[in-house]
Amino acid sequence: MRLFVRRILCDSRRTPFSTKSPKESIKDVGTYGDRKTIELCGRKISEDDWTNITPRILDHIGRNIYLQKNHPLSILRQKIIDYFYSNYLGHRGTPVFSVYETLSPLVTTVQNFDSLLIEKDHPSRRKSDCYYIDRDHLLRAHMTAHQAELIKSGLDRFLMIGDVYRRDEIDATHYPVFHQVDAVRLFTGTELHGDRWGSNGKSLFGNGTRTHDCQECHDEMSVKLVEMDLKTCLMGLTRSLFGKGISHRWTETYFPFTHPSWELEIDFNGEWMEVLGCGVVEQSILKKAGASDRIGWAFGLGLERLAMLLFNIPDIRLFWSKDSGFLSQFKEGTITKYKPISQFPQCINDISFWLPNDKFSANDFYDLVRVIGGDIVEQVSLVDEFTHPKSGKKSHCYRIVYRHMEKTLTQEEVNAIHSKIEKNASETLGVIVR
Repeated sequence: MRLFVRRILCDSRRTPFSTKSPKESIKDVGTYGDRKTIELCGRKISEDDWTNITPRILDHIGRNIYLQKNHPLSILRQKIIDYFYSNYLGHRGTPVFSVYETLSPLVTTVQNFDSLLIEKDHPSRRKSDCYYIDRDHLLRAHMTAHQAELIKSGLDRFLMIGDVYRRDEIDATHYPVFHQVDAVRLFTGTELHGDRWGSNGKSLFGNGTRTHDCQECHDEMSVKLVEMDLKTCLMGLTRSLFGKGISHRWTETYFPFTHPSWELEIDFNGEWMEVLGCGVVEQSILKKAGASDRIGWAFGLGLERLAMLLFNIPDIRLFWSKDSGFLSQFKEGTITKYKPISQFPQCINDISFWLPNDKFSANDFYDLVRVIGGDIVEQVSLVDEFTHPKSGKKSHCYRIVYRHMEKTLTQEEVNAIHSKIEKNASETLGVIVR
């Protein structure tokens, strides 16, 4: 899940147990009327007015850097798996949590939103937030969208790990492709209450009203036991990664798919940092998935966010680096502090333009910059807004910071890329460059 804190985005897929590489077919396969047909992850989908996927984003599908040996994301991923494998064992000594880390990133809007109770008018559904193939299919925006299908298949303890896709700003901590770990654990009455379950007729459910601490259909004592199990699990995981002496706090929050819900924050280098989001799964989700007799918890975290803290990695683009000077610093099973190889100089260019009369989305501009500039764009920031006093027209000025991760850029190289951005912004976004 990374249970998104500010905006809720989800993911899903056509067949939850497929292990076919999404990279197997990403190509145009023809046209249907006036529409181009794209083959992606074994599906043929015709573009429509919702299509906003770019070739650069498609190029990331199947890279699977989180599975690459000795990669920081893979090291962290394996440490999380090892924590669950060593701390949650069945009566035969085998792990009770199953792990799904090759789930297809192509999902439907039903999986990505509807299965998680995300309303039709929720901001996270907008084209400005997600990468759509057509109006019914998109690249998952978080791993939680696989949750309902995996529960429906009969699973009650599992981890979901994979790449997720989100249109967002451009800076050292944001990238359109990142990685998440989500987990779900469901309980029967016997598992939750033990021997007391059969003797006193205790129920997981009730017929009350929704409160700050409990869903209307849940028994309050059962919810407290689920909360205790969840927080014990997550504190154990956090201490296994950051050390036993880490200071922490729980803050209440809201997610459409859990109630009650919390964020876990830790004191890292003197600052409170959000680590993950979690909560008690909404019972209506379990009911639709065929698990109405159970109650459970779920959590989600972002691998990049934690890896940047643990490995001291200053720029999220480094995770995609093929430079041996970066990758050779890390070894599977060990958290090593990153040592910068060299710091190449920045080149900074500004672009100012009048906005079109109709709706303008900054994420459309960010995406255009990513397509043309690629990973040499370090940051894009809005530095000035202006409204003409007579015409009422609005102007934006964006500062684009260029820096190559592996060499020094010349100003001539940057100017050529910057000119392409200006030209394409004018042609595709309807802006007038000043």
